[in-house]
Amino acid sequence: MLLGSRISIGPFVPEDSAAMFCWFNDVAAARLDLAYRPVDMMTHQQWWQGLGKDPSKVVFAIRKISDPAIIGFVQIVGINGVHRSAEIGIRIGEEKNRGQGFGAEALRLALDFCWNHLNLNRAQLTVFQHNHRAIGAYKAAGFCKEGRMRKAAFIGGNWVDLIMMAALRPPQRKRGPSIPSAAENVAPTATSLRAPPDMRAA
Repeated sequence: MLLGSRISIGPFVPEDSAAMFCWFNDVAAARLDLAYRPVDMMTHQQWWQGLGKDPSKVVFAIRKISDPAIIGFVQIVGINGVHRSAEIGIRIGEEKNRGQGFGAEALRLALDFCWNHLNLNRAQLTVFQHNHRAIGAYKAAGFCKEGRMRKAAFIGGNWVDLIMMAALRPPQRKRGPSIPSAAENVAPTATSLRAPPDMRAA
């Protein structure tokens, strides 16, 4: 479990399944990030039972520090060890928990997981142009706009543009100059001044 100041992201528990099923079938929320299609219980159970079995995917439950009830989820999918990249998606389940910064904090925790545990170099996502609240959360978490896919999705009877955003692994902090050891303070001898052997053949 990864802890923030107000929320945590961590594994699911059995009690989370019902909330997830309702959120997947929320028409209004679905229009913010995908075309709506109802999810039946059998399909949901298959998805639920597959959690943790796909090495290219990590899904976290989002919870308030003060309350064990799930309020949303964040997923890291398409994890590619060669390119060291992945895609991130997030959903805050109910309107009462949206617009309070929970999503941005969960995204920052998810990015820390990408950099420090998955050793990724890039995390990317796409968002509908009209989802201004999500775009604000992504910017607050460190994502930058990279481009636009015009009329790339048909949502609620209208064509909408997709905004492409990404976050890159932050540069590592440079360490200060090391203090030379006692051995390094010894004057060099003729032997120590010789060129080191070529190690490329090793």
